[in-house]
Amino acid sequence: MHDFLDDASDNGAVNVANWTAAAESCRRSAAQLINADTSEIAFMKNTTQGLIIAANGIDWRQGDNVVTTSVEFPANVYPWWNLKERYGVEMRMVQEKHGQIFIEDIEAAIDARTRAVTISHVEFASGFRNDIAAIGEICRRKDIWFVVDAIQSLGVIDLDVRVCNIDILSADGHKWLLAPEGAAIFYCAKEKLDRLINTNVGWASVVNPRDFLNYDFTQKPDATRFEEGSYNTVGLYGLYAAIELLLEVGIASIEARVLNLTQRLIDGLQSKAYRVITPGLESKRSGIVAFESGAYSTTELCNRLQRENVIVAERGGVRVSPHFYNSEAEIDRVLELLP
Repeated sequence: MHDFLDDASDNGAVNVANWTAAAESCRRSAAQLINADTSEIAFMKNTTQGLIIAANGIDWRQGDNVVTTSVEFPANVYPWWNLKERYGVEMRMVQEKHGQIFIEDIEAAIDARTRAVTISHVEFASGFRNDIAAIGEICRRKDIWFVVDAIQSLGVIDLDVRVCNIDILSADGHKWLLAPEGAAIFYCAKEKLDRLINTNVGWASVVNPRDFLNYDFTQKPDATRFEEGSYNTVGLYGLYAAIELLLEVGIASIEARVLNLTQRLIDGLQSKAYRVITPGLESKRSGIVAFESGAYSTTELCNRLQRENVIVAERGGVRVSPHFYNSEAEIDRVLELLP
C-alpha cells in the first residue's frame, strides 16, 4: 500500500497498468478464497453496497416477500426494507431462539411469493453460524435468490459458494479478512448474472470503458459490470496482500485455531458463571464469543477490559473476537480480568 501511494504521489497515473494488474491479481485471489470464477467477482466499497445492488437488482413484483432474520446487522435490513415503499415487498424476519436461527423456521417463512432469502453467514452479535449450505439447498430447490452477508465469516470460516448454492455474496475486507476498509468483495453466480438488473450503471460498467467518447451502453459480460467507477486502488493492494496471507496460512487451519481459542474462552467463562450467548456446538460457532453477567452490566465489563487494553465490543453482551494470531495467554488474560 505504501509503494502504491508513493507511486501515485510521485508519478500520477503513469503506471496505471500496474495498478490494473494488481486489481486483477486481487480478483483471482478473492475468487480462490470462495471457490468462484474470477468473472463472478466485483469490487465494492463495503458490504452494504453489495447488498444494495442485490436488493435493487431483483425483478420484484407487487406482493413479493424477502425472508431474513430478526438479528441481522442493519446493512442486511435497510436495503430490503426500502423495497416496501418502492415495490410493496414484504420483509419477513425469522426470530432468533436461544441464540440460534432454526432452518425449519426459515423454511416455514417461505411461500410462493418469496423471491429471496438474505442472511449473514455468522450473526454479528451472537456469533451464531448459520447453516448456509442447508439454506442454499432450500433456495435452489425453490428457485429463490440466496444472498449472503459474509463479513463476519470470510477469512476465518471456510466458505464455498458452489457447495452452498449462493447466488450473491458481499463482504468488506476490514474484519476477519484483515484488510483495509473500503475494499469489499462482491460475488454474483454467473448463471444469475443476467437476471440481476444493474441499477448502478456507470462509465466503468460497459464494454470498452476507456473509449470515452464512443458511447456504447453494452454492459460488460461479467460481474465487473457492477463496478460503476474507479477503484479504491490502495485498498485493493491491501486486500490482495491480506487474502494472500490468509490463503498461505490456510483457512482450514485458521478456522481450527480460532475454534480452539474460542472454546478455551467459553470454558473459562462458564467456570466463572458467566452466561455464554454464543452456541456451544462447534458447527454453530465462529470467531465471535458473546457473553453476559448476572452481576455486572455489559458496559461495566467492556469498560473494565478496555482499561486493561483488551479490545472487545458491546453488542447486547460482551463480544470477544480472537483471530488466529491471538494466543492462549491472551485468552487467559481476558478471563483473569473478569470479576
